[in-house]
Amino acid sequence: MTLASIEPRPCTDPNCRGQHAPAERVALAMSLCNARGAQLTELRRQILELLWESGCPTGAYELIEALKQRDSRSVGPPTVYRALEFLMSQGLVAKIESRNAYVPCIHPERRHDCLFFICSNCGASAELEDPRVGRLISENAALLGFRPTRQVVEVEGICARCIAADAA
Repeated sequence: MTLASIEPRPCTDPNCRGQHAPAERVALAMSLCNARGAQLTELRRQILELLWESGCPTGAYELIEALKQRDSRSVGPPTVYRALEFLMSQGLVAKIESRNAYVPCIHPERRHDCLFFICSNCGASAELEDPRVGRLISENAALLGFRPTRQVVEVEGICARCIAADAA
């Protein structure tokens, strides 16, 4: 099955916890870019696919190595960073600031504020949408006369899988 044969569907369940097939999300990204008049080039698509396949925050140099292994293609850091900037500008990818790494956005079809939970043991990350967090930040910023331009909320701890493995 090719990406062209996958019918991209926006998710309407705010509590889905990101249970979507990576191929469906990449197809949705292609559809969103087409609708916006933005070009999801082959390299940008490959980087997005690699982020989905990784399952954890991935740095630019890890992406460079993965691209090299995937198709023996050597790509320089500036090229990868430009691709990541594009993917972030389209809401397809988010940067995990504490790790200087990137993750695919689970719901690029809608504007939302996210919380990222990052396991300090295995490195996995989970994205949750919670509009209350965005409202709270906005309310507190207003009290200070502050205008936020970007919100990054990261929580580090131990994931359920690692807790279960430690208990076993």
